[in-house]
Amino acid sequence: MKYLNGNWLVRDGFAIDYGQSIYDSEIKDDKLTLWVPFKVITNPGMTLDDGMLTLEITSPRENIIRTKIINFKGAIDNGPKFDLNVDSKFKPNIFEDSEKFTIESGNTRLEIQKGDQILFTYFYKNEMRAEIPARSVARIFDPKGHTHISNSFVLEPDEKIYGLGERFSNFVKNGQEVEMWNADGGTETIQSYKNIPLYLSNRKYGIFVNSIAKVSYEVASQQVDRVEFSVPGQELDYIFIGGMDNKEVLDHYTALTGRPPLLPAWSFGLWLTTSFTTKYDEETVMSFINGMLDRHIPLSVFHFDCCWMKPTQWCDFVWDPDIFPDPEGLLKKIHDKGIKVCVWINPYIAQKSRLFEEGMKNGYFIKKSNGDVWQWDKWQAGMAIVDFTNPDAVKWYQGYLKELLHQGVDVFKTDFGDRIPSEGVKFFDGSDPKKMHNYYTLLYNKIVTDAISEVKGKKEALVFARSATVGSQCYPVHWGGDSSSNYSSMAETLRSGLSFSMSGFGYWSHDISGFEASATPDLYKRWSQFGLLSSHSRYHGSTTYKVPWLYGDEAVEVSKKFTNLKLRLLPYLLAMSNEAHKHGTPILRPMILEFPDDPGCEDLDMQYMLGGSLLVAPIFNDQGEACFYAPQGQGKWISLLTNESYEGGRWYKQKFNEKTLPLLVKPNSIIVTGEHDDQTMYDYTKHPSIHLFEMQDGKVSTIITDNYGKKVATVTSEKSADKIVVTTENIEKFDLIIHRSDQYAVIMKDNQQKVEVDL
Repeated sequence: MKYLNGNWLVRDGFAIDYGQSIYDSEIKDDKLTLWVPFKVITNPGMTLDDGMLTLEITSPRENIIRTKIINFKGAIDNGPKFDLNVDSKFKPNIFEDSEKFTIESGNTRLEIQKGDQILFTYFYKNEMRAEIPARSVARIFDPKGHTHISNSFVLEPDEKIYGLGERFSNFVKNGQEVEMWNADGGTETIQSYKNIPLYLSNRKYGIFVNSIAKVSYEVASQQVDRVEFSVPGQELDYIFIGGMDNKEVLDHYTALTGRPPLLPAWSFGLWLTTSFTTKYDEETVMSFINGMLDRHIPLSVFHFDCCWMKPTQWCDFVWDPDIFPDPEGLLKKIHDKGIKVCVWINPYIAQKSRLFEEGMKNGYFIKKSNGDVWQWDKWQAGMAIVDFTNPDAVKWYQGYLKELLHQGVDVFKTDFGDRIPSEGVKFFDGSDPKKMHNYYTLLYNKIVTDAISEVKGKKEALVFARSATVGSQCYPVHWGGDSSSNYSSMAETLRSGLSFSMSGFGYWSHDISGFEASATPDLYKRWSQFGLLSSHSRYHGSTTYKVPWLYGDEAVEVSKKFTNLKLRLLPYLLAMSNEAHKHGTPILRPMILEFPDDPGCEDLDMQYMLGGSLLVAPIFNDQGEACFYAPQGQGKWISLLTNESYEGGRWYKQKFNEKTLPLLVKPNSIIVTGEHDDQTMYDYTKHPSIHLFEMQDGKVSTIITDNYGKKVATVTSEKSADKIVVTTENIEKFDLIIHRSDQYAVIMKDNQQKVEVDL
């Protein structure tokens, strides 16, 4: 929210009161309370006829410090609120001396200076990470007289800001104005389907604004040396998160707000869709599935988009009988080929739907303030929205989903959930409509996931979701929304995924070749490479089919090659899923997240790490040109596709044919690949290939998981000057492949438990 007019003036219609100095304080019940008036009080008479902010400072978990800035405490809060995993056993250290207040939470420390102006300084292991200067904590009145609470942090000369959810703009957020308001805006605007009020700094800390309201950020876009954030209402609740690096910050953040779950291996395979407005029936569907299998392109999931139901009556959860007269038979045919089934849904009920009268009669829809059902014609004529704050409405909605699950559906694409009315409406549980606007998606995806869990089991429960808020990382997978079929949109999509990954989300996907319009054969091939080197992979479109043979024989070859490659990499990807589940580290990683001490990585948004060891640089042009950076480190990076080696700490500009791209392995990495490249669900401990890349002196380990990401085996490599010793646990036999920049791979087959290699 912009409220200043340059450095000296306030914008017309706005009024600002800054918290000045600490007038009084209290340390009680593991909480530091400070009373901060809007002026320096020097005599009792100055306490009259003016306001004062109350600051409550606590620590909900180790290494996390929470501050509430409160104007009027008596304001009613009808919720909703984010669920926080507070560690009730943890106790911070809080003390006061003549110069300052100090609160210590693990390695994170906050010092608040006394004096004529209130000053905050945050430390991690005695290293200063962030500052709140004077004239930062503020109460603001907007031109309508509404109250907002604001705060700002110093933006240091070398500081860069990341995250804030899915953002299609520049990966580095400096210079941007960002508002937390879920919207269906496509990928070419500043709007976002997934707004997360968490930002990370290259100075290795995070700030999470614990508010479901419309948080507004000015990141060097009002005062160029500040990151400012404000919320409407009487209270601002923000949380400082410290860490050795931003991986550790995400670890602490997801411990507080929820961990990404483990996902089944089949979800990491290739998903194929009917597309949106295309015509399709059982014959079309089976021709797509058989066409993929005839071309030896393994398929894990087939998705039916909207038109599995009759148009104008979405959603009624009834297969269109004119197109699918025997849905159970069709689903069985698909299952018999080893393929899962996904169907499209949303939480909107058209007036023509068979469910509308029932939902209206029983009060299952969001209502206007006067009690009418809230309706509009956007998307479907006269549509209403299910009110998921009503427990009976939840059971009703889940009941129809369970019928589909028993019929043979395996997973749902939970579209929309982002166009939720916030004015003139009321919810069953009395929630604040403005706060429910963003929060609704969490309820929506949770209740769908819960329904799948009840029928299919918890291990099989996931969705394919578009919108998100804080906590939605617990209900993956999310895809990047409605992209266009061009290279610019492909780049926007990657930027959004990188920002999303810096916001606590472990998994991510996107519409391969773009959603809107049709792709050129070249774009289809390049986006296929990118899509199949993401955590989850789906071909999808709007008006055109996205089966590869429509884009040429070479597109078929590219699709097959990179699908096979991804399936070979499943043991590696499942190990990365385990890391996401345990620590909140995303599978798709911005370069700065993996290499925080390499300045060359701070601005990179055209390449990424797929897990901890694979560098991917998608190609964003029809010339096959890639410009990419290999980070600093010991040893050379080696191409997984060509065995070509690259020195670290250097930029490269290189041309690649249509079947290759920069896919480099980090020095000193172990990559475990599976025995099969045509299936997902099998025992990865049986005859895997263990690849060692440019091993350095010392010990490196990795894990192998089962089909659901649970650790079942380990691999350890220990190198001395002239020898490598590889030991395994719970692996029957393996092939060992040693990749070095000075010679081609050395292959040793069928090793048992332990092997020593002289170099």
